[in-house]
Amino acid sequence: MRDLAQGVARFQENVFPAKQGLFAHLAAHHAPHTLFIGCSDARVVPELITQGEPGELFVVRTAGNLVPAYTPGADGVTASIEYAVAVLGVTDIVVCGHSACGAMTALAEGHDLGGAPVVADWLRHADAALARTAGTEAGPRKVGALVRQNVYAQLTNLTTHPSVARALAEKKVTLHGWVFDIATGGVEALDAPGADTALAS
Repeated sequence: MRDLAQGVARFQENVFPAKQGLFAHLAAHHAPHTLFIGCSDARVVPELITQGEPGELFVVRTAGNLVPAYTPGADGVTASIEYAVAVLGVTDIVVCGHSACGAMTALAEGHDLGGAPVVADWLRHADAALARTAGTEAGPRKVGALVRQNVYAQLTNLTTHPSVARALAEKKVTLHGWVFDIATGGVEALDAPGADTALAS
């Protein structure tokens, strides 16, 4: 906690004064342009990767950057997606996977999750991606393939959400799939199946 408190102090002394005008504007305006759905992994920081300013990204982070397919009822992920799309009117949605993802590694390597039953149930949202990589040889290659297939699977799940489906039909939103490489800082765009494009490296 000491490091966090010191960070807050540095923010208030050095960072906030330089952006005081921006924060004054943001105090009364909330209009992010992008919904960024990423992994909860502490090594993947959307604002750092994109070099975005406060107020630009509406961020949802879940273990494995998983997006459950839509079902009626209260759900934090669904509510956040609906709010970003239907209320805030974001024009882009990014689902970002990453290298060395613990969730995807656990699935690819068949880790025993008996001690974490809720995690095991949550990872069922990656079943489609796991099925698509069933023939891939075990090891880092399988983890990498699963990370990418999982991004595609979660993009598909996104389209089941009514708010997203409506926005897509009205051409008000565009979906994007990314994979962030922790070791190199590179970002691959997976916007169309089979078309991997490096955004930066």
